[in-house]
Amino acid sequence: MKRRLTLWAAGVVLLAAALSLVVFHARPGSAQPGAPPASPRVAAPAPDPQRHPRVEAAIRHLEAARSELEAAPNIFHGHREAAIKRINEAIGECNRALESVR
Repeated sequence: MKRRLTLWAAGVVLLAAALSLVVFHARPGSAQPGAPPASPRVAAPAPDPQRHPRVEAAIRHLEAARSELEAAPNIFHGHREAAIKRINEAIGECNRALESVR
């Protein structure tokens, strides 16, 4: 019984050691086995404070929505035109927001 417990404990220790090697080797940024030596990390370029990609993307999406509405048939009892008007207002507001931070 004592020998079985000793073998079981030794197995657990070996398994824990093997798993710790895997866990600590798999950290982000660690080299893969057989990979060439990593070059020193270069800091990512700082984001341009003058660019606002989400607002610019929103403007592009609004322009696409306006194009779709303009291509739709005129059977919506004035709601299509009202939506186009509100989209134009939203695009103008986004442009004014961009101008206010530049």
